[in-house]
Amino acid sequence: MTNSATSRNHTGWYALACLLLVGSLLALSLAVAKLADDAGAPRLSFLMVAVTGAGLLLLALAALQRQPMRLDRRILEYALVSGALFALPNALAFLAVRHVGAGFISLSFALPILVTWVLAVGLGMERINALRLLGVLLGLAGGVLLAWAKAGGMQGAQGWAVLVLTIPLILALGNVYRTLRWPGGTGAVYLAALMLLGGALTLAPFALAFEMREASQLLGTKVIGLLLLEGMVFTVLYVLFFVLQKIAGPVYLSQIGMVAALVGTLIAVLLLGEAVPPYLGLAGVLVLSGSILFHRGGVGRETPRLATAKP
Repeated sequence: MTNSATSRNHTGWYALACLLLVGSLLALSLAVAKLADDAGAPRLSFLMVAVTGAGLLLLALAALQRQPMRLDRRILEYALVSGALFALPNALAFLAVRHVGAGFISLSFALPILVTWVLAVGLGMERINALRLLGVLLGLAGGVLLAWAKAGGMQGAQGWAVLVLTIPLILALGNVYRTLRWPGGTGAVYLAALMLLGGALTLAPFALAFEMREASQLLGTKVIGLLLLEGMVFTVLYVLFFVLQKIAGPVYLSQIGMVAALVGTLIAVLLLGEAVPPYLGLAGVLVLSGSILFHRGGVGRETPRLATAKP
């Protein structure tokens, strides 16, 4: 095996490990959010404070690592746009879960891989690859099967259902945007911090407008503990998130929704005491098979196109 082939193989396995970790941490973050909701924490305010704390921690970590931390118009654009594209789908999920159920939300997080793949192929960021396409379809089938099994009646919440169906598009746009507009000469930790702080800035006016009277509930002992836990989860999650984005590209990254749907179900069953949904085993096989096939399609053979030109 040549040095080049060995390097591609190592990159591929590293990307797969990052994918599984990021998807699992995303599922854990949603479980923590559910516990906070059960404890009476205002949902948008909880998300905003946790994201702010994680962003500040990552900013301090970037400074300790002496990463380049330039701040110009291009960086500000990246922080605000990537932050908004990160915050909006998460806020929608937090607000809609009571109305349409966790199953429908899980379905929305399983779909971005297909939308991202279509966008990436259309923009010339990816070439059509049979193994990767099959992996996308298998993983998507597993995510849809799991969500369908979990979904209950929506009891007339059609408006919320329509809003939730915008989540895959927003997530896909975020995946593609972060790759195309990745600023040159910056580190993954610094960019992760900027995205989180931009997301917190996006959430702030909504949290202040709709949850100002409930803000004191964030000071409860149990909620503070959950805030600290969520902040730590976000800190690790989004460092790995940006590393995965850089080495594997937007389509590979978008598989995290499928992994999160599967791991989130296992967490709900094993730790939160929820009933085992039908077809869990089949859905798990489909998701894992899809991820492996996509991995076999070759992370290193199609290098993510990162934008490095100045505006």
